[in-house]
Amino acid sequence: MRIGIIGAGNIGGNLTRRLTALGHDVFVANSRGPHTLTALAEETGARPVPVEEAARGAEVVVVAVPVKAVPDLPAGLLDEAADGVAVIDTGNYYPKERDGRIAEIEDEGLTESRWTERRIGHPVIKAFNGTYAQDILDRPRPAGAPDRLALPVAGDDEAAKAKVRALIDELGFDTVDAGGLDDSWRQQPGTPVYGLRGGVAEVGKALTEASPERPADFRA
Repeated sequence: MRIGIIGAGNIGGNLTRRLTALGHDVFVANSRGPHTLTALAEETGARPVPVEEAARGAEVVVVAVPVKAVPDLPAGLLDEAADGVAVIDTGNYYPKERDGRIAEIEDEGLTESRWTERRIGHPVIKAFNGTYAQDILDRPRPAGAPDRLALPVAGDDEAAKAKVRALIDELGFDTVDAGGLDDSWRQQPGTPVYGLRGGVAEVGKALTEASPERPADFRA
C-alpha cells in the first residue's frame, strides 16, 4: 500500500522502519521539513516529503504528532488521499507535560481522538497510542504465537478499522476492537490498557476495567 506518515518521532519513525521493510511505499513528513529526514530515508527507503504531500494518494495515513500540533496541520491535508483512506491517530493528550489545556477535552469530555478528528476533518482510527515504540521493532510475532501482543483499536468507520487491524496483524500484533471513537477513552493515558503488554484476553479485560473519569495526572 501507499502509506503516509506524518511525524517521525518514536512511533512514526519505527512504523516507517517496519512498514518499508514489509514492502509498503511509505512517504514520511515532519514539521521541520524533508531535509531533516535524510538519515531515516537512507535507512529505510521511505520518501521524505513536505507535510502537505504526505497523504497524496495514500491508502493509510498515520498522524503521529503531538496533540498540540494537530491544529497546525495544513488545511485540506487529506484532499488528495486515496478513496477510503484510513487515518490512524496515535496521539495522546498530555496537558501538564506538553500540550497545555484543551477546553473541548477538559470541559466537554471529548475523547482525544474525537478532538483530533474534528481538527483534521476526517474520521480517524485510534491505534498505537499506548504502544511502546521499541516494541514495534522488537516484539512482532507470527499469528497464533502465545506471546503475541495485542493492541486496542477504536473508531467509527468499520471499513477503515478493518484495514488498520489487517495492517497491525501484518506488523505482527493482534488487535482488540475497542469500540467507536467515543469509547476510545478506554485506551487513553492513565487507563489499565495504556502501556499494557498483553495478549487479546488481557487487553480485552483491561478495556472493560477502564473508568471514563480522566485521571488527575492527565487533566490540566
